[in-house]
Amino acid sequence: MAEQVADAVVAKKETKAQKSERLKLEKNPWQAWEEVRQFAREGREAVVPDWANLYFKWWGIYTQGDGAGATGGVGGEGLVTEYFMMRVGIPNGILTSEQTRVIAQIAKDHGQNLADVTTRQNIQFHWLTIESLPLVVDALEKVGLSPKGACGDVVRNVTGCPLAGHDAAELFDASPIAKKVAATLTANNDFVNLPRKFKICITGCPIWCSYPEINDIALTGVANAAGELGFAVRVGGGLSKDPHIAVKLDAFIRQEQAEEVCIKIVEIFREQTVLRESRTTARLKFLFLKHGWTAESFLAELETRMGFKFDPAPAEHVPGDQYRDHTGVHPQKEKGLNYVGLTVLRGRMTGDQLYALADLADKYGAGDLRCTIQQNIILMGVPSEKVHDLIAEISKLELHVEGSSFWRGTVACTGTEFCKLAITETKGFARWIVDEMEERMPEFTEQLRINVTGCPNNCGQSWISDIGLEGKKIKQDGKLVDAYYFLLGGAVGDHAGIARPVGYRVPATEVPVAIERLLTTYMKQRVSDESLRGYFARYSNEELRGQLAGEIVAPVERDLPAGRVPGNVG
Repeated sequence: MAEQVADAVVAKKETKAQKSERLKLEKNPWQAWEEVRQFAREGREAVVPDWANLYFKWWGIYTQGDGAGATGGVGGEGLVTEYFMMRVGIPNGILTSEQTRVIAQIAKDHGQNLADVTTRQNIQFHWLTIESLPLVVDALEKVGLSPKGACGDVVRNVTGCPLAGHDAAELFDASPIAKKVAATLTANNDFVNLPRKFKICITGCPIWCSYPEINDIALTGVANAAGELGFAVRVGGGLSKDPHIAVKLDAFIRQEQAEEVCIKIVEIFREQTVLRESRTTARLKFLFLKHGWTAESFLAELETRMGFKFDPAPAEHVPGDQYRDHTGVHPQKEKGLNYVGLTVLRGRMTGDQLYALADLADKYGAGDLRCTIQQNIILMGVPSEKVHDLIAEISKLELHVEGSSFWRGTVACTGTEFCKLAITETKGFARWIVDEMEERMPEFTEQLRINVTGCPNNCGQSWISDIGLEGKKIKQDGKLVDAYYFLLGGAVGDHAGIARPVGYRVPATEVPVAIERLLTTYMKQRVSDESLRGYFARYSNEELRGQLAGEIVAPVERDLPAGRVPGNVG
């Protein structure tokens, strides 16, 4: 009895990080799936807390809220129901029509006909019961898909350009390497226990559509002086509460070296015990933010583990201010064929819509679909003479090929509807924002990225958006209501930088009018075809707050900050 009391005292004193590390050493969830099958036979009450709070994540599964936004609240201690959400890993975002139909059928049979495309090219289900989990996993595995590694302290879904192999402008097709790295590192028992999640993108895309700037490892296509095609490498990117743009290493990575380079970098991360002391500072970026690592010291460690020195990194083309979403109709490298990129607002679709898209992919193309990190879907290999008919059929599904700037540029995380960590509802709010802005400013056609995130974890990527909206609470008429805090001027590519918190927060109901004031002032006062990023850089936080609040600031004559060039570069 005394020993049990002592154990209880020790357990009570454990920090969150200590408990997590202890549990991860006690069990490999990938080798314990039979326990979940047992839960499914016995019912929801049989699920033990360690599975509900930790181990399920290794199978891409989270406990879910009630679907009505009642889970939210600071600290994420809201209402949890019997239901689960699940992410399906889709390496490089590449799907066949057969796989898409299986996903659609799962959504219809088990997920209340709902499926979300995520910002890592995954598909996410909701409303799954404990009884359905084995059925869903079995169905996915039959078509070569799995939720293993889609969540947890592991290598997550490896992303890449959705047009890989077919983009006329790509430097080379990097998808075979991305898929090989995914096969090696995802659900690999050697990497079942990392300090935290780990994200990789590998791409030959010239516009960097997979956002290498915010990945733990980013390999981007480049050519050396001899014309050899390989990769530049960046490490330590990430958002959340401490955003950090990935650091470029002075190294040219040959294509045959890419897999081993990824393995060695993940090993470096795995072995940093200092990162396991706190869950909030356990990402690779904190080696740079907190522990004194530099690009030079990281490269030296990598070269030591590889056993040779890399050639220096060649010059590369870094994209400027441009859309990265691959939406619309565009020619592929194959003569007479096109890809058709749909803008899926908030990434949300029904199983019926997914099923119909699979049929359309077969009818008009080669049965090839792609998910994007902008939460969209692309249909590949459509002959030019069939494009018009395909677009007409897509429109019948209430999906857009060509959307407004607001429809095209809005991204939203899961929010309190299903996420236990969120503070505000996001999906419905994002749809409402788009409807409001299209009505208020139908003439606005500039490139625009509005990213909505329901909490500081920043799954909605507001730190790199033109207008980032971070969920908060605010007291109104004596009650706490959803509110949003404005982050302005985030950028990726040649002007990569984190959005500025400008100190302006309003109830969710007042966000559209604030955006309208800001964009109206921008349209009146911008210099030539100046981008929003460049425009925001010319104003102080106080001035931008004034524009959001409707206190219109008169045009200010001042020099642009160094390195800031007006106009949409690229």
